[in-house]
Amino acid sequence: MSTIRSSGGKVLSVTVRRAESSDAEEINNLISPSTIDVFGRVNVIHLLERSNLSVTLSTSENAVLAHACFSDQPTEELVDQSCLEKSLHKTFTPLNTLYLHLFVSQPDFSIGGAKEIIRTVFNAIVDLEHICLMTSYKGTLDSALEKIFDPMTCVLEESSKAYVCHRNNHCPRLHVRRARVEDHDDIMQIFTEDIRPLVETHGPYFISELIESQDQEHHAVVCENEGSVVGFCSVSGHVDLKLLNQCFELGAFEELKKRNPVEQTEEPKASEEENLTAETPVEVKDSEPKMKSQGELNTEEEMQSEHSKTPDRSQSEHHELCVKDSLISCEDLDSDGSPNAFCIQLFTMEKRFEMRSADLLPYLFKLFPDREYCVISVPKLVPEFPLLQSFIRIIPHESSTFPHDLDLCHHSHLFRTLEVRVAVSSDIPAVQRLIESFSQQKSISDDLDLFLEAHKDPDGTALQAFVCQVESQVVGLIIIRDEEDIEFIRAHFDIERFMYFNHHQREDHGRLCHFILNPIYQPHARHFFKEVLRLSHKSCLYYSIYPAQNRHKKITSHSLTAVLNVMVPVSPRRQIIYPLEELGINAPSRHIITGKQDDFALYHTNRKLSMEPKVIINARIVVVGASDTGLAFLEALTFSPHLRFNNLTLISTHGLPELGTAPDYMRFLTTSHCYNDRDHIQLSFRSWISVVMGKMKAIDRKAKHVELMSDHRVNYDYLILTTGLQYQMPSLTSMDTSNQTTSAQNQYTRPIPSNLFTLNDHHDCANIYRWLMDNFINQTGDAVVYGSTIDVYTCVEMLIYLGVSGERIHVVHPPENTQSPCFHDSVVELAVKRALEKEKVNVHYNCLMAQINDGQPQDPITSVSFITDGPPLRLECAVVFNFSSKTVDRDAFRAINDACLVFDGHLVIDSTFHTNDPSIYAAGPLTKYSRRYHADRWNASSFNSKEVGQSLASVVLPLFDPTVERPESPPPDQDHLIPIYSQAKTQGGRLPKGYHYLHITKPTASNLTAQSDRHGGDDIVTGDTETGNYFHLHLNRYDAVESITCLSKNPLPVSNLQCLYGKHQRLLNHLRSRYQQGLIRDMYSYFQENWCLALYHDRFTDFEQEVRQIMNSAKTESDHGLVSMEEIFHQMMEDKAETGGMMNLSEMFQKSQCCFTLKKTLLDYLKYNRYHLTMYARPGLL
Repeated sequence: MSTIRSSGGKVLSVTVRRAESSDAEEINNLISPSTIDVFGRVNVIHLLERSNLSVTLSTSENAVLAHACFSDQPTEELVDQSCLEKSLHKTFTPLNTLYLHLFVSQPDFSIGGAKEIIRTVFNAIVDLEHICLMTSYKGTLDSALEKIFDPMTCVLEESSKAYVCHRNNHCPRLHVRRARVEDHDDIMQIFTEDIRPLVETHGPYFISELIESQDQEHHAVVCENEGSVVGFCSVSGHVDLKLLNQCFELGAFEELKKRNPVEQTEEPKASEEENLTAETPVEVKDSEPKMKSQGELNTEEEMQSEHSKTPDRSQSEHHELCVKDSLISCEDLDSDGSPNAFCIQLFTMEKRFEMRSADLLPYLFKLFPDREYCVISVPKLVPEFPLLQSFIRIIPHESSTFPHDLDLCHHSHLFRTLEVRVAVSSDIPAVQRLIESFSQQKSISDDLDLFLEAHKDPDGTALQAFVCQVESQVVGLIIIRDEEDIEFIRAHFDIERFMYFNHHQREDHGRLCHFILNPIYQPHARHFFKEVLRLSHKSCLYYSIYPAQNRHKKITSHSLTAVLNVMVPVSPRRQIIYPLEELGINAPSRHIITGKQDDFALYHTNRKLSMEPKVIINARIVVVGASDTGLAFLEALTFSPHLRFNNLTLISTHGLPELGTAPDYMRFLTTSHCYNDRDHIQLSFRSWISVVMGKMKAIDRKAKHVELMSDHRVNYDYLILTTGLQYQMPSLTSMDTSNQTTSAQNQYTRPIPSNLFTLNDHHDCANIYRWLMDNFINQTGDAVVYGSTIDVYTCVEMLIYLGVSGERIHVVHPPENTQSPCFHDSVVELAVKRALEKEKVNVHYNCLMAQINDGQPQDPITSVSFITDGPPLRLECAVVFNFSSKTVDRDAFRAINDACLVFDGHLVIDSTFHTNDPSIYAAGPLTKYSRRYHADRWNASSFNSKEVGQSLASVVLPLFDPTVERPESPPPDQDHLIPIYSQAKTQGGRLPKGYHYLHITKPTASNLTAQSDRHGGDDIVTGDTETGNYFHLHLNRYDAVESITCLSKNPLPVSNLQCLYGKHQRLLNHLRSRYQQGLIRDMYSYFQENWCLALYHDRFTDFEQEVRQIMNSAKTESDHGLVSMEEIFHQMMEDKAETGGMMNLSEMFQKSQCCFTLKKTLLDYLKYNRYHLTMYARPGLL
């Protein structure tokens, strides 16, 4: 925040920020006739949407004082985008020039506002040297712009006027010089507390000693602004290349060694390592590379100390320090090459000048004229600082345990000659050299040939190809095609989170086919995309990632890392399940519903995102357990568009679910309907997350690593435990079959028999499916299914579905669960029992598993013995399924307990998901709240797991997101309150007799059933189980839908039915009164009627919120002036008004402006979403 002075002398604190669409009305109010005389008539929303950079100067109350829009080209009336370079002086290049398209301000703050905005823009964009203003209008600049812009000769049209503003006049480059001993005090003031660890190690005057000891290999420089020291940097030419290459993937950079003279003219190639799809799980290997290096400020102890004492974000907000242990070595260099890099040892910059940190890089490279690379090692928990925007992050080896990240800058990055142009035939040899190591080389070459020959695909879709060149050498290639499926994309992905769709024409949308960029130029990737948008006359680009089994030649494994840094992930939208036959011609286009292609994940960029860098976060966040909670947490992190997490790791026994598996595999288990195959494809977790397949064995809290069963180690800065609960191997009860005496249950410790199965995930289901087909289905022998959970019945249904006779199946219920049925509806429970009887399935109650194979250690299992209320039960069998109960995994418990994390039946957490270790968080059914909350009845199993994961992410994100303030500690009176969750819990599956079962209910305490927790309300039931159309809906005492139970012979529209939860019965077309009048015979048909489909739309919740805001702000005339509708209603309730009073209220509402606003809002909602809601009539349609 800074201050500006008005023409009248008034001083205000102001902030320059990116403009938002909500600013449009205030900006429009600032447009004056003189503004129109210079910039013409403008549509503010359209200008905000199409500009590359729009900034607003606002007060502390967020009032708009001034606003400016910048683009990478003059207005279209003056010059064609693709011909810009030919029309302007060579001084003005797309890299160093922006064009002002609008400036408005409050009159009193025009001069101060204009200067502050211009200074901020130059400060924020490192490569920017000039801002031009070109206009074809006759008006003259106002006094504010006249003081900033100088006239220049316009080379476009004789009638045009041109003005220019240069960086040197507003934000000159910092002066960089060699440091002197007398700079010591100034330098120490910049460092302040951040340098204390080094002072304690090396003494209070080590900076002076560092400056005095400068030689040809060691240098210290300072940055000055108007004669004052504002920054310091120490560099060294001694670099431990052996250690760097041992820990990082440096093959693309010649291992930082000087090349042979013959190779000096070649640039590093865009290697396959830099162009990964990240679709393959990462296997972590454990090795301990030697971390010790000799030399100044570089010992193993210092690196560990620095890593453990990294300042948090609140400290670094005042002084951006990067005390980098820079891998200096005095050891002899390898005989096969001398170092081609120097390293930054120490770096700091005052906060207000940190955006200009890159000004020192040219000077540093001059100190080492024979070195091409500058490297810097950064502690992983240090927030990214502006200097690193000129560097690229080097991928560490899988075996690396080095505690810092390594970033690299090539000297050619400093060149200002980067040019993007349309590809031509003469570029083919250079492109071939660029892609020669790519697995998709042929696909790229074929598409480039198609562009050069016909400028279109074989299907007729327009193709465009562009190359990026530096010093006449091709270093990058982008091939795009017109986006022909934009309607499908809009309907299935939330692209309107990043744009106003109606301000972009159909031809403005393009699809990225190939992207290749030499790794040393990755800092310019954003500019490359910006130029492609300009030259191709596009405003939006999309990039699709398909699952491996569906990837075709158009989807290549190109520079995914760079793409993710430039583009934003787009969330998939929930789709309405339409009754297409009933809708007929009123149904949406089938192209909108199904599209022409397989499911994919989508990434997006547009003009206004092209100059918006992401916040890079290198902290190692490790999630243990691919549960719904863990996946929801990872989804929230990866879909934060302004953040880029580089070190997300998921540890899971079987990794992420295999995409494209047959749905039959999952019928053994019920589902929570949180994530399905399509969700996994559209979220593309593998693009963001390193997946480690393994099982947690131990947690070393001091060393901060997780040890796996395979003895591999995964280091972490923050550990997230979301393992959930699993079915465990049964505990057997010692039994004397002669007299039925029993002793305590013992854990099963023998090797697990090959035909004893506990099913917990998709991988287990796939394995048992294959085993059954090979060893059971067509052979003799019985199946024993042990347990009382609903998974028992889904497993039985799957066995019957596979062709197993019911007579071969034994369902055995243990005694402890007989009083708590797994179904929440007695009608459903009775229907399932009848289905088992009809299929002649053998059911046994009150049976406790006691022995396997009569106590003999044999494999496979041939018999199982149980204790019953009567004689012992002995069943001969060929396979056993165990669903007795879900508990904490035994190996996970040992790891948690041995790490001294508090465990009380479950892992104990507080209301913000902290364990007793501040670096370890936990959530989901694995956890319970500390006893001080007195909330033993409420655990994570009571809540929607996806909502819990999102809540966990809302706690963790403020640790890394600089745009969000860290929450303060709760007030004392709220310190003992647990979070409130509102989303419904869902459970579904296939039950015997082919029933489709679905149960949706509110979060309920663990020792309460849905029936006992109901206080009043109504039950609405239609259909019955015999006809296979049973539907039971419960309204609470507030007439809101509290639970839904369905049992149907037909597949259920689950996502539609989930939208009914929490809705008032009046919103459901007066559900209660219609039911009582006998107008509703079948709720399945009722909830598929046209009127109801809008409720299933993913934006209906936003519409409801907008309606509430309108009603809360509604006012009407009364005897006491304008009074809100809410106040009138409360007054009538206090006066106990009769029906006539309520009628009067209705009449008042009908006459109020609020009624008109509500109708308009409803029509706007239907109009804007008409591609989904085609079944609704609109004004003018008939």
